[in-house]
Amino acid sequence: MTNNSSNSVAATANKGWFNRFLATVEWLGNLLPHPVTLFAMFALGIVFLSGILGYFDVSVADPRPEGSAGRSADGMITVISLMNAEGLQRIVTGLVTNFTGFAPLGTVLVAMLGVAVAEHSGMLSAAMRALVMNASRRMVTVTVVFAGIVSNTASELGYVVLIPLAAMIFHSLGRHPLAGLAAAFAGVSGGYSANLLLGTVDPLLSGITESAAHLLDPDYVVGPEVNWYFMIVSTFVIAAAGAFVTEKIVEPRLGSYSNDEASIDLGEQKMDRPSTQEIKALKWAGVTFLIVIAALVITIVPDVDIPGFGILLNPETGTVAGSPFLKGIVVFIFLSFAITGFVYGRHAGTMKTDRDVIDAMGKSIGSLGLYITLVFFAAQFVAFFKWTNLGTVLAVKGAAFLQYLGLDGPEVFILFIIMCAMINLSLGSASAQWAVTAPIFVPMLMLIGFAPEVIQAAYRIGDSVSNIITPMMSYFGLILAIAARYQKNLGMGTLIAMMLPYSMIFFVAWTALFYIWVFLLGMPVGPGAETYYTP
Repeated sequence: MTNNSSNSVAATANKGWFNRFLATVEWLGNLLPHPVTLFAMFALGIVFLSGILGYFDVSVADPRPEGSAGRSADGMITVISLMNAEGLQRIVTGLVTNFTGFAPLGTVLVAMLGVAVAEHSGMLSAAMRALVMNASRRMVTVTVVFAGIVSNTASELGYVVLIPLAAMIFHSLGRHPLAGLAAAFAGVSGGYSANLLLGTVDPLLSGITESAAHLLDPDYVVGPEVNWYFMIVSTFVIAAAGAFVTEKIVEPRLGSYSNDEASIDLGEQKMDRPSTQEIKALKWAGVTFLIVIAALVITIVPDVDIPGFGILLNPETGTVAGSPFLKGIVVFIFLSFAITGFVYGRHAGTMKTDRDVIDAMGKSIGSLGLYITLVFFAAQFVAFFKWTNLGTVLAVKGAAFLQYLGLDGPEVFILFIIMCAMINLSLGSASAQWAVTAPIFVPMLMLIGFAPEVIQAAYRIGDSVSNIITPMMSYFGLILAIAARYQKNLGMGTLIAMMLPYSMIFFVAWTALFYIWVFLLGMPVGPGAETYYTP
């Protein structure tokens, strides 16, 4: 947290209970070490805790049926100590394989290679500008929120491109620029887990969920696509909710805008519509995308006796569920973005040879240095949690406690979503938070009958809705800086107060959608996803 941000919060901390609350959240968040350090400390903590609990032979009854995979011979799950010779040997020999075998690592890297081509060719930026700047005045608000939601397929593009662009568009229309900024920020960050397409976050979270599910069921598979259906319907619900909050709550509260409030000369702002060449390149990229999708669809078309048709269906059932297509969905994300991005680049003049593609991929992987470092320590934490049986023991105890309280039905997800949202206020990284909480809550909620796919969907709601009100979110400082262009001396409390209505409405609307979709309509959250878990 920068000194300027801290000073702004301190200056407003005594102006009401809300600002005092925000100051407290920031203070608590600043007490936390860097996520990398946090995971290193957690991993060491697991080692010491396993030694203590192992010494006292702490154990619980194994809830898995007799004969099931992974069930202990004596029907008990005992904490295994890593504070002995055997534990040290396992740590030393497993340190590298824990890292290289961490499920999200490879899938995220592969997906990012394809997205990098589309991003560095300029295709994603041009598509976003074309979508927002060609929207009618009446539709501009919902279009901005919608564009924000779909932009998170390409990682930080929405933060860097769309949010400042939306502020400029609103200002050019005679509307308050901060309303445009808020609408885009709500879509990009508050709608982080809604989308029409799978992105890099999907394999990341599903890999962590699968590792957590293995604490209870070693054979359970969680693919990147398991929340896809719910993500698609969520896109339209959140886009509508975001537009409603912008036009009915945030913009009226901001009032009219005067250029005198700005800290920069707004006359210097420039919005570039996609050029004729960029539009032409987008059309070629669109045609290419349709061809790629058609080729992929052919691989899952059943009952057609033509070579290549249905080749990626499940060979045992002849369906898409459990098929090589779904298991390899990350490969198709890579191909779709890489091929269409290169076609765009060729026609736009931004990519001419394979060297340009390689450079784009290299820059993207180079920017993931911090993520790879984080994964190394997160992988050790997850592995130690599994080796010691601490995750399973905590899950069994937690599930028993929930049943004792009578919270073993769908109502438990309200508390779970709220808890995830609150944790996100101090631990802003979606992957970091899920890596910490998934090993406990995934098996715990599995034990009371819910499938990992549904648990992950609920987590994503809680993680998303509080993104826009936490100073711990990595791009919060950037948004604050952009907002300060339009309003002098704008403080963090002002920005969070502006975004709070989105957070509240998103929580209500998204949680209601979750219950209607999953429990009232009985719809799956994704292809082949189950609602209930049966050992």
